[in-house]
Amino acid sequence: MNSPLAPHAADALLFDLGRVVLDIDFNRVVASWAGHAGCKPADLVSRFSPDEAWRRHERGEISDAAFFESLRASLGIGITDLQFLEGWNAIFTGEMPGIAAMLARAGTRLPLYAFSNTNSAHVDHFSKAYAGVLGHFREIYLSPVIGLRKPDAAAYDHVVKAIGVPASRIVFFDDSAENIAGARARGLTAVHVTSPDDVATALAALGI
Repeated sequence: MNSPLAPHAADALLFDLGRVVLDIDFNRVVASWAGHAGCKPADLVSRFSPDEAWRRHERGEISDAAFFESLRASLGIGITDLQFLEGWNAIFTGEMPGIAAMLARAGTRLPLYAFSNTNSAHVDHFSKAYAGVLGHFREIYLSPVIGLRKPDAAAYDHVVKAIGVPASRIVFFDDSAENIAGARARGLTAVHVTSPDDVATALAALGI
């Protein structure tokens, strides 16, 4: 963390979504795709990697259809867009344990925001499926909407400016060590989340 967590040390809280607010499981994605393609999930795991098409999709630069077409080539399977979409959205398994109550409590003390590397297909899905827990956030900054993604410096600068408080007064929660390092480099106080206990411990240190 850039500064120690203590009561009155923050003016805003900023949360990643995947594995911080919403639980995800990529095994469900490849299992669905493999079922449609008639192959083994392990075959797809070995072929899948976060490539430039994936990053462009997260920045909103290419459509879902264009991304799925890139997956046909990289994965070597010929399933339909609807089958790709079904598997792609199967990644979400529910809310992280206890997070809704923690956000409800924290939201009575400080404004809450979210910042997620995601894509248009996932946004369409989780905005409806998890509207309740996402309703705790004053604003949600989504990579395909702002055209920027973590851990790029410009992404953090955009969100800090939009929130309107100094970076050092924003506590940021993320499950990715790379994203945590990027946030700290831009002056945010950052908490690496490996389980809901990390969020609870940080909130307690803030006096929440």
